[in-house]
Formats: sequence, structure tokens, C-alpha cells
Amino acid sequence: MSVIYNRVALIGLGLIASSMFWAIKRAGLAAEVTGYARSPETRDTARRIGLCDRVCDSAADAVDGADLVVLCVPVGAMGAVAQDIAPALKPGCTVTDVGSVKRAVIDAVGPHLPQGVHFVPAHPLAGTEHSGPESGFATLFDNRWCLLVPMPDGDPAATDRLRHLWEGMGANVDEMDADHHDLVLAVTSHAPHLIAYTMVGVADDLGRVTDNEVIKYSASGFRDFTRIAASDPTMWRDVFLTNKDATLEILGRFTEELFTLQRAIRTGDGDMLHAYFTRTRAIRRGILEAGQDTSAPDFGRVVKPD
Repeated sequence: MSVIYNRVALIGLGLIASSMFWAIKRAGLAAEVTGYARSPETRDTARRIGLCDRVCDSAADAVDGADLVVLCVPVGAMGAVAQDIAPALKPGCTVTDVGSVKRAVIDAVGPHLPQGVHFVPAHPLAGTEHSGPESGFATLFDNRWCLLVPMPDGDPAATDRLRHLWEGMGANVDEMDADHHDLVLAVTSHAPHLIAYTMVGVADDLGRVTDNEVIKYSASGFRDFTRIAASDPTMWRDVFLTNKDATLEILGRFTEELFTLQRAIRTGDGDMLHAYFTRTRAIRRGILEAGQDTSAPDFGRVVKPD
């Protein structure tokens, strides 16, 4: 791959930003990558591990002269960060983000960006339960999807350039409007995370099952709930508060389905349960066939020896 942007600025240096840096460097997609994190400890860690070519002590310094600025902060912080960096943005540069919600980000960021700066919201559908600058790795986006949400009056050339960057980092790229994105993600990510948090909370609250038993006898289903529920609490708090309507709609549908299954179990309707599980099993096969997960035992986890 050739250089797509001369200078890329990463604002926020967690899992996604650090993985972007290593993926950009792997493919030679930028001549220089600058970075900024609010915490001095995070900046020190980034410098120690060689994360970014230059770690700056202010967001304004990091974006100075950048051709692409990537907002990698929690959704609730996007507006304040955009306001902070706006005076330092280079005319003609592109600002993008990696937030899990798009309508709220557009509403928070868009008004602060000066005329002549291109805004192309984005969302890479990749992650782990780990966070922080040391959690990133170059292959995180390989064969994963990144959704771009071009603004109606945006510059198609800016969108195409960002598409090439994500493809260069190994991702598949698609485009979607903001409201449809938020509904799709409520189904595929936001509601499942909330359900996982709830199931782990139920186990924690159930006095007749001890903490030791929950930990010792966890089957793979509960273990995967705990993996999801270990995700960054600040990020997920902001996701639910900013994608409220779509998440509540999907949770309402989920509640209706749950009542249907409760009735089938109570009445012994085995045919209904078998048909339901057969239908949902087909979705799992589709995910495997699309190359978005592995059929390896234990969800492909590599268990490291103590």
C-alpha cells in the first residue's frame, strides 16, 4: 500500500486507536501518526511502547497539520473534544471517529467543525474486552467491517480516501446512514451487551448460588457473557445514553420474545422451542460462513498457561 495521509492524528489512545496505529504502520498508510490522550499516565505508556510517532501533550498540538483526525474517545466526550481541536484543524483535513453510535456523534461534533473541514463519521466493528494503549494489535480489523456514515452534503473524495485507509488496515468497508446504523448496532451489539451485563448481574445477585460456584462452574455461555460484560464501562454507559431510542426498541422486542419462550417452557411446548432454536441456529451458521467468527472450540480462545 502507498501513503494515503501524510499525517494522521489519533485523539484518545485506547484499544481502537492503538490498533489503528499498528495497522497503519504495518501497511505504510501514513508518513506520520501523532497521538494524544487526556491522562498523562496514558501518554507516558504510549511513549514507552512506541505507540505513535509523536505523542503530544495537548489535542490541539496533535491535530496541528494533520490530514486526518480520528476521535477515539467515548461518545459522551466527542463534542467537547471537537470544540477543543476545532481552532487547530488544518483547512481541508478530514475528521472522523470510531464511536459505536452515529446520530449522537454527528449532533455533538458537526456544529464545532469549521467550514472547509470534512466530517466522515465511522465505526469499526471490531474490539475485545481489553482497553488501554497496550491492548491494541495490528490485525484487529482484518476481515472485520467498518461502517462509514457520509454526511449528506459531504465530499465524496474525502469518504473514498477514508475508505482506502480502512481497507488498507484490513477492514471490509460499507456505507450506511446514521439512523439505520444506530438501529442495526442496537440489534447486533448494544442490546446483547446490556443483556450480558444483566445476566452477570443476576448471577451476582442470586444468593442461592455463591460467587465461588459462579466462577468455578461457569459453562461457555456464561463465560462469554462475562467477557462481554468486562467491556469498558465508560464507553458502554455513553452508548446506551446516546442510542436510547433504538436500544429501547430492541429491548422491547427482546422482552416479547422472552415472554414467548417462557410460555413455551411453562406449557411444555417442545415443538415451538425446537423450531425457534433451529431458526436461530441458522443465524450462527451465517456468521461463520461470512468469516466473522470461528467454529473452533471455546470460541477460538487461546488459553494461556498460568
